[in-house]
Amino acid sequence: MEKKKSVSASAPKRSISESSVCFLVLQLEDKTLFHDEFVHYLKYAMIVYKREPAVENVIEFVARFATKEEEEEDPEDDHPLLSFIFNFLLESHKANSHAVRFRVCQLINKLLGSMAENAQIDDDLFDRIHQAMLVRVTDKFPNVRIQAALAMTRLQQPRDPDCPTIKAFLLILENDSNAEVRRAVLSCIAMSPLTLPKVLKRTRDIKENVRKLAYQVLADKVHIKALTIAQRVALLQQGLRDTSESVREVVCNKLLLGWLNRVDGNVIELLHRLDVENCAETALNTLKAIFKNMSTEELLQNKAQLDNRKLIPVDALTCENVLYWRALCEFIRAKGDDGEEILDQVLPDAATYAHYLSGCLKAVPALSEEQRADFNQLEQVMTKEFISQHLIHLIACLDTNEEGGRKRVLAVLQEMLALPKTPSSLVFLLTEKLLDLIPDDQRRIQTLAEIISDVREPIMEASRPVDENKARRQQVQLAEVKVRVLEAKQTLEECITAQDFSRAAELKDSIVELENQRNQILQEITESNQQTEKDNGIEKNDPETLLRCLTMCAELLKKINFKTRIGPTISALMSSLILPSIANAHPPVRNMAVLCLGMCTLHSKELAKTHMVLLLQIAQLDEVKIRISALRAIVDLLLLFGFQLLSETVAPQAAPQSPDKQEGDAAATDEKAADTAQSVLLMLSEFLDSEVSDLQTEAAEGLAKLMYTGRISSAKMLSRLVLLWYNPVTEDDTRLRHCLGVFFQLYARESRVHQEVVEESFLPTIRTLMNAPVTSPLAEVDVSNVVELFVELTRPSALNKPSPDTEVSYYCLCFQEVNVHDYMAVRICGEMLKDPTAPEVRLYAKTLCNLQLSRDETVKKDLHALLQELVVKDRVCLRALEKMICQLVDSKEQAELLSATALQPLDVNADGVHANTALNRHKRPLDTLKLTLYSKCLYKCRALFLVLVHVYKYLIRVAFLFDNSDGENVPDSVSVPRPSRRAKSAALEKTKLDLSTLINQEPNVS
Repeated sequence: MEKKKSVSASAPKRSISESSVCFLVLQLEDKTLFHDEFVHYLKYAMIVYKREPAVENVIEFVARFATKEEEEEDPEDDHPLLSFIFNFLLESHKANSHAVRFRVCQLINKLLGSMAENAQIDDDLFDRIHQAMLVRVTDKFPNVRIQAALAMTRLQQPRDPDCPTIKAFLLILENDSNAEVRRAVLSCIAMSPLTLPKVLKRTRDIKENVRKLAYQVLADKVHIKALTIAQRVALLQQGLRDTSESVREVVCNKLLLGWLNRVDGNVIELLHRLDVENCAETALNTLKAIFKNMSTEELLQNKAQLDNRKLIPVDALTCENVLYWRALCEFIRAKGDDGEEILDQVLPDAATYAHYLSGCLKAVPALSEEQRADFNQLEQVMTKEFISQHLIHLIACLDTNEEGGRKRVLAVLQEMLALPKTPSSLVFLLTEKLLDLIPDDQRRIQTLAEIISDVREPIMEASRPVDENKARRQQVQLAEVKVRVLEAKQTLEECITAQDFSRAAELKDSIVELENQRNQILQEITESNQQTEKDNGIEKNDPETLLRCLTMCAELLKKINFKTRIGPTISALMSSLILPSIANAHPPVRNMAVLCLGMCTLHSKELAKTHMVLLLQIAQLDEVKIRISALRAIVDLLLLFGFQLLSETVAPQAAPQSPDKQEGDAAATDEKAADTAQSVLLMLSEFLDSEVSDLQTEAAEGLAKLMYTGRISSAKMLSRLVLLWYNPVTEDDTRLRHCLGVFFQLYARESRVHQEVVEESFLPTIRTLMNAPVTSPLAEVDVSNVVELFVELTRPSALNKPSPDTEVSYYCLCFQEVNVHDYMAVRICGEMLKDPTAPEVRLYAKTLCNLQLSRDETVKKDLHALLQELVVKDRVCLRALEKMICQLVDSKEQAELLSATALQPLDVNADGVHANTALNRHKRPLDTLKLTLYSKCLYKCRALFLVLVHVYKYLIRVAFLFDNSDGENVPDSVSVPRPSRRAKSAALEKTKLDLSTLINQEPNVS
C-alpha cells in the first residue's frame, strides 16, 4: 500500500511503468483496502476546481490506470477497481461543491474515453452513468455541463429517435446560454437526420467560435450528399459572407476543400451539386474562394473546356462551365497588371468574342404562348438565357482598348438590342455593357435614342411578299363568280323573252348573291394590298416593346452623370414614351415608366415641380409595386431639393401686383405650401400603418433618410419609428428592423440637435406604451428596454467626437455643459410629480440613476428641488431616488439632506397629502420623520441579519463538502474569511442611529 501511495504522489513528476503497477495490484489477494485508499487519495485532487497541471495529471493517471487494469485482467472478470471508481463517482456527483461535481464529470469522461472501442459495461452501471450525466448537463456551472456533455459522447445512440442523450444534446444546442457548452456538444454530437438540422442552425449562432466549430464539424462528419441543395447553398451563402474572418477561413479551407475532395477535386462537378441557375452570386463567390487556394498553374490547367480559339464550343456550353469561365476571368482580371498575361490565355480578342457572342444570342429562341406552356421547352430556353447572361458579363473582361475590337462589340450589342427576338431578360445587361463602352454622355443618349426609335418603328421593306397561292385562289374565285354572273344574266334575258317570270325572279336573286360574293372577294384583295403598303412606318405600342424601350431608357438615366441636364432628346423620350406609358394598362409597363419619370425629375428641378403631384397621386392609388416606386422617387426628390420643392410647386404664376397684395399672396402661398408639406408627411405617416409590409418598410426607410439628412425634424415622427421598431408585428421584417436599428444609432450620434429630438420623443413614446390596451401588440413590449434605448441614444459621451486631438476636452465638456440628459431628468421629474402613485414612477426613478448628468450647479439645485417635491411610498422607488440625491450633492451634505428630504413613505391615514405637498414640504410632521428613521433602521438590521445567515450557511457547507444534497444546483457560497467578534460588533454599531437630537427637538406645528 505504501508503494501505491508513492505512485499516486509522484505521478505528476515522473513517468512510471503503469504495466508494472497493474501487475503488482493484480497480485493482491484482498483489493478492498487498496480501493479505499485509492479513492481516499483521489479526493484530494477532486476538491480542486482550478485546472492545475498537477491535478490534471492525476486525473489522467487515474483514468489510464483504471482502464489499464481492465486490459490486464481476464475479460470475464467484473473489473472491481473500475466499478468501484464508477460507484464512488456516481455517489459524489450530487455534492454541494461545484469543484467535486466538475471533477466527477471530468473523470467519468476520461474513463469512458480511455476504454477500448469494444469495451462493455454492465447495463445497470450504464443506466446509472446515463442518468447522472443527464442531471449534470443541467448544472448551473458551465464547466460541469461541458464535462457532462463530453462524458455522454459514448452513451448516445444516433439510430434511436428516442435516445435521451441525443434529446439532451439538442436541448443544449437550442437553449444553453453559454457558448462553450454549445461548442462542447457540437464537438461530440453524432450526425443523424435528427441532429443535422440543429447543427446547421448553429452556423448562425451569435458567437463566432460556435459558428466556426459548426462549419468544422460539418466539413469533417457530413458528406456533401447528405445535404440538400438548399442546405449546401445556404451554408456557402452564410459562411462566405460571415462577418468573422476566422469563420470565412474555415469555410474556405475546411468545408469547401472537404467537398472538393468528395468530388475528386472536380470543380465543375461541385457546381453540379449546387443550383447555379438560382444562386449564381453564391456560386461565383464559391469559385473565387476556391481560386484563392490555387496556384497559377492550377488555374490554367482547369480552363473550363476551352478550345484552341480560347472559347467553349457552342454545343458544349452548360450553366456550370460558363459560370466557371466567367468566375475565372473575373478572378484573374482582379489581379490587375499581374493577371493580364494569364487573362490572354483564357479569353480571346474582342472581335472574336463579339462574333461568338452574336451567334450564341441569336440561338436563343422566342417562344409563343403555346410553347411556354411546355415546361421542357421553357426550361431549355431559360438555360440558354442564363448562359447568355454570363457571356454578356464577360464583355467587362475583354481588352477593348483596340478600336476595331471595341467597334465590333458595340455593333453586336446595338444589333441585339434592336433585334425583336432578343429576350427581355437580356435587355438590361446588353444596355449596361453598351453604355460602359461609351464614355461620353451625349453619345450615350444619342445611341440609345436611335436604338429605341428602331425598336418602336422598325425599318421594313415597302411591301411584304404576298402568298402567291392565296392570291391565285382569290383570282380564280373572282373569275368563276364573274362567269356565273354573265351566264345568269344571259339566262335571265331568255326567260324574260319567253315570259317565264317565275324563273326570271329566281335568276334575279341568284345574280344578287353572286354580285355580293364578287364584291367580298374584291374587298379581301384590296385589304391585303393595303396591309402590305401600311406595314412600313407603323409605331409599336405593345407591352413587350414598351417595356423593352423603358428598360433601356431607365438604364441610360442611371448611367449618365447626375449633373447632366435634360436635353431635347430626353425631353422627346419623356413626351413620346415615358409619360404615355404611365397610363398604360399593363402594370410592369407603368412601373418602369414611373422609375424613368423619377430619375428624369432628379436631373431637372423644373420637371420635379411639374410632375411631383403626379407622383403623389400614383403613390396613393396604383398597385403596391408601382406605389413603392413612386414613393422612392418622392423621397429622392425631397432629399435632393428639400420641402421647398413643394412650396415652389404650389406657387402661382401671377402677374405683377401691388406690394400689399404681393405680401398677402406670399403669406397665402407659404400657408398653402406648409399644408402641402404637412399632407406629404401625413401620407408617409399613414404608410407606416399599412398592412402591406413592403410599403410600410419603404415609408420607414424614407422617413429615416429624411430625418438623418435634416430635411425633417420631428419628435412625433421619431416616436412613431421607435414604436414601429419595437412592435412585435414587424418582428419578421428583417429589412425594416435592420434599417431602423442602424438609423437610430447614426441619427443620435450625429449631433446635439438630433439628441434633443430623441429626448423630446421620450415621454410620448413611454406614455403610448404604458397606455396601450391589452389587445394591442404594443402591450407586449418591454418598456424598460425602450427606456434603456433612449438613455443610450441621448448619452452625451455617445456623440461623434470632432477630432482625436480634442477628444479629452470634448469628454470634459460632456460633463461641464448642460446636456440632453439634464433636460431629460427635469422632464422625468415633472412626469413623476403629476402622479407619484402611478406604476411608471418606479421605472422613471430607476432611469434617473442611469442618466449621465452634467456638473452644472444650477441643474443640480433644480433637480434637487424637484426631487424634494416628491412623496412616494414604493421602497424600490425610494431607494432609487435617495441614490439620485446622493449623486447630486456633496458627501458632506448627504447626511443632512437625507434626513431633511421628503422622500419617505406616505402616511396612508393622512388626507390631502398630495394637495399640500408644495406648500408644506418644510413642515413635515414628527411622526413622518420617525417613520422614515425607523424604516431605515429596520432595513439596515435586516441587511446585517442576511449577512450573518449567509456566513452560517457557508460554515455548514464547508463541514459537509461531500455530503449529498436532495436539491439540485444549490447556489454555492463564496469563499470568504470568517468575521471576527470585533468586526461583528463594529458592524452592529454602524447600524445604530443617534435619536437623542430627534427626541429632544420640539415638533414643528403647522
